[in-house]
Amino acid sequence: MYKFWQKTIHLLSILILIATFFLIIWLYKIGILNDQNLLKEFLQQQGSLGSLSYVLIQIIQVVFPIIPGGVTTVVGILVFGPLWGFVVNYIGIIIGSIILFWLSRTYGKKFCLLFMKEETFDKYESKIDDKRGYEIFFILCMLSPISPADVMVMITGLTSMSYKKFIAIILICKPLSIISYSYFWIYGGQLIQQFFQK
Repeated sequence: MYKFWQKTIHLLSILILIATFFLIIWLYKIGILNDQNLLKEFLQQQGSLGSLSYVLIQIIQVVFPIIPGGVTTVVGILVFGPLWGFVVNYIGIIIGSIILFWLSRTYGKKFCLLFMKEETFDKYESKIDDKRGYEIFFILCMLSPISPADVMVMITGLTSMSYKKFIAIILICKPLSIISYSYFWIYGGQLIQQFFQK
């Protein structure tokens, strides 16, 4: 019975990956994933389903770090406002990070190298040996709005860090990076624009 469920779970994970892959291709083809204005229009047209659609897009951009996550994060704030925009960003990024961590732990180095160069992988993997030092480094990366967060999640999936500790760290640290990144690009851009207009 255990083997049956094990095979079933493995099969479902493969089917979900395939379905997600085709969904990404479709979203990219219609321009939603690489055009901020199209993404904004798409979400506004969805009405009450807009929040759910956005959370799904955020999950996808974390799990497949080929989509510019910075663009989608800022769009969330612009479309849904500061409070709800933060909530949907947070939900999507947390779920996506957990899935990415699981994929990295399940499929190992080969999965990681689909999204990063060997040199980048080696650079961060070399920090794993110092367990305590790496945990502090990972926490700082999750707090920072400019760190390669998705890369760090994948590398961390290769460590012995428990799911419980990983989830606790991202739940606590991610709000600061989401807020600081979003507001830097929205209000920082406005301040720069006003400065040059004077």
